[in-house]
Amino acid sequence: MKAVVYREYAPDDNYKRILKVEDISDPKPKSNEVVFKVKAAALNYNDIWGMRGVPVAVPLPHVSGSDAAGDVIAVGEDVVDIKVGDRVVSHSNMSCRVCKACTDGREFDCTKRTIWGFQTGPTWGAYQEITHLPEVNVSKIPEGVSYDEAAAASMTLLTSWHMLVGRAKIKPGQTVLIMGGGSGVGSFGIQIAKLYGCTVIATASGDKLDKCKNLGADYAVDHRNPDWSKEVFKITKEIAKSSGGVPGIDVSFDHIGETHWNQQLTLLKYGATLVSCGATTGYDAKTDLRHIFFKGTNILGSTQGTKAELDDGLYWMGKKKIKSVIDSVYSFEQAAEAHTKMLTGKGLFGKILLKPEGA
Repeated sequence: MKAVVYREYAPDDNYKRILKVEDISDPKPKSNEVVFKVKAAALNYNDIWGMRGVPVAVPLPHVSGSDAAGDVIAVGEDVVDIKVGDRVVSHSNMSCRVCKACTDGREFDCTKRTIWGFQTGPTWGAYQEITHLPEVNVSKIPEGVSYDEAAAASMTLLTSWHMLVGRAKIKPGQTVLIMGGGSGVGSFGIQIAKLYGCTVIATASGDKLDKCKNLGADYAVDHRNPDWSKEVFKITKEIAKSSGGVPGIDVSFDHIGETHWNQQLTLLKYGATLVSCGATTGYDAKTDLRHIFFKGTNILGSTQGTKAELDDGLYWMGKKKIKSVIDSVYSFEQAAEAHTKMLTGKGLFGKILLKPEGA
């Protein structure tokens, strides 16, 4: 079968040099595994880290991809709930399932946790025509949700759901700031916050503001404007005036990091929460600690959530209350071009998909 493979790292981000479509062996299911034909796969930023070889030296040769959707073509003898012909989507958070964290329902805190298609291998990921996963790492795709939509949702929907529902525990009536609303996680963050009855202020580059509003954001602000935080605070004053509350943000949803971190802290109300899942602009963020200890601010870290949380999000996709935002679709042969687009972010809104030929 065909797969997108690299056999060396590209610290200079020259993906065209390393990414090649090659023939690799078809997988055979272990007793607890499901084998499925990939109809669509989605790019994530961990693809970039993998190809750079930092912060994790992924095993080589490597097949990336943590999000895949397709049709089940074989199952192992111990598989119980999945059968041949089922439409499934990956849950890439691979944990031991037996430690205290896992049995307490915190599989994301498992010390043996690995991310499929990133830390796994060699040649085991989403960017191959046929792939395989343990039964516990696939979910059935709800009726009315396409392969493309499911693949685009897998990691980003789960990440956003866990940040807002699992960690920040958002409540109706709160004012939620979604940083980077044009990204995969940001686009789901907007929709999840609205699903829970929150007032949403989204940030994005100027060309994406209307798209954020089309997803449900009540307000949208250009975060490339040096005075973006002043504009956000002005909006919160308007919200407070109409609601009788106090100005500021109840929950800030961040994955941008360094460049906008401290400004977010200044916007938070007393006792408010900032939840972070990443730092695409850098990790060395300046922090004015006064905004934390004086205001009793809650700073929460977040990675991926549980399979149950993914199933919750997929349920609401099936009910058409949440939708995937797909920016563009590329073939396996165009993998380098697709990853370059993700890296630069130019004009990007939503997820980028890779598809095998004929999918």
